[in-house]
Amino acid sequence: MKTSNVLVLISVLLFINVSTEWPTHTVCKEDNLEIYYKSCDPQQDFAFSIDRCSDVATHTFNIRAALVLRHSIKELYVKTDLIINGKTVLTYSETLCEPGHSKLIFCGKQKGEHLYYEGPVTLGIQEIPQGDYTVSAKLTNEDGVTVACADFTVKNYLEYY
Repeated sequence: MKTSNVLVLISVLLFINVSTEWPTHTVCKEDNLEIYYKSCDPQQDFAFSIDRCSDVATHTFNIRAALVLRHSIKELYVKTDLIINGKTVLTYSETLCEPGHSKLIFCGKQKGEHLYYEGPVTLGIQEIPQGDYTVSAKLTNEDGVTVACADFTVKNYLEYY
């Protein structure tokens, strides 16, 4: 009898592990702009939000992001890809944290610490491209390990004048 209970427990644990996929989260949804995201890190989801969808069309807007670090970040790098119809059309990468030069307040955080950012973000572009596309963003540390990863789906039908 105990053997059958153990087998059932192992089966349930394996099924849960195999079927885990992070949900798609809605960042915002307004008349002409929709933004969704899904963690592409199989081991961790995270929280992300903005104040108002319409703020994204401005040069600078406020965000909130939070996660528990699974890896320390002495150095932190971001790589972002713009993907249209399954093809990467633009890639951007930048060093965010490195010894002696940190652009972010959470540089140097250790594994297990809570990372929370609330404040302004500047995209560095004047307009959000129109259409349906994906923005893939990946943060890695000095060991090349993923700290956070997400695919953002953007559906923009705003008209700029």
